[in-house]
Amino acid sequence: MLKRVINLIKRNRNPVKYFRKQGAQIGEDCQILCASFGSEPYLITIGNHVRINAGVQLITHDGGVWVLRNYSKTPNMDKIDKFGKITIGNNVHIGTNAVIMPGVTIGDNVVIACAAVVTHDVPSNQVWGGVPARLIETIDVYEIKNKEKFDYTKNLNTREKEKYLREKYK
Repeated sequence: MLKRVINLIKRNRNPVKYFRKQGAQIGEDCQILCASFGSEPYLITIGNHVRINAGVQLITHDGGVWVLRNYSKTPNMDKIDKFGKITIGNNVHIGTNAVIMPGVTIGDNVVIACAAVVTHDVPSNQVWGGVPARLIETIDVYEIKNKEKFDYTKNLNTREKEKYLREKYK
C-alpha cells in the first residue's frame, strides 16, 4: 500500500520522468497531466512536443481475453494475452479523458478531442473525436475556422491573463 502511494506521488510530481523510468519512450518538451499508461508502459512511444491531458488512458492490452481464458475450449487458452504498441507522433494534443486503444499509431500535428476513444490509426495533420473516434477536420481547417477566436495570451503572466479574460468575458 505504501509503495502505491509513493509511486502515485512520484507520478504526479514528474509524470514524464516517472513513465520514462517505467520504460515508456518519451521525446522532448512533453506534458503529461495525470494520465494512465496501463500495465505495459514500455510498449508506448511518444514523440516531441506532446501534451497528454488528465484522465487520458493509453491501453496496451486487450482485457477482453479475460473472458476467453475461461470460455474457450481451445487448448492453452487459459494462458493467453493480447498486446499492442501505442505510438504517438510529434506535436500532438490528447484531450482530457481520451482513451487510446492497443496497436494505435497517431501521426504528427494531431488533436484528439476530449473523451474520444481512438481505436484506429490517426494520420498526421488531423483532428479526431468521438466514440469511436473519427476524422472531424484537418488541422488546417481547424486553424482557419478558429482564427477569429484565438486569444494571444501565451506571453502574459497569470495576473495579466486573468485581467484580459475578465475584461473580455464580463
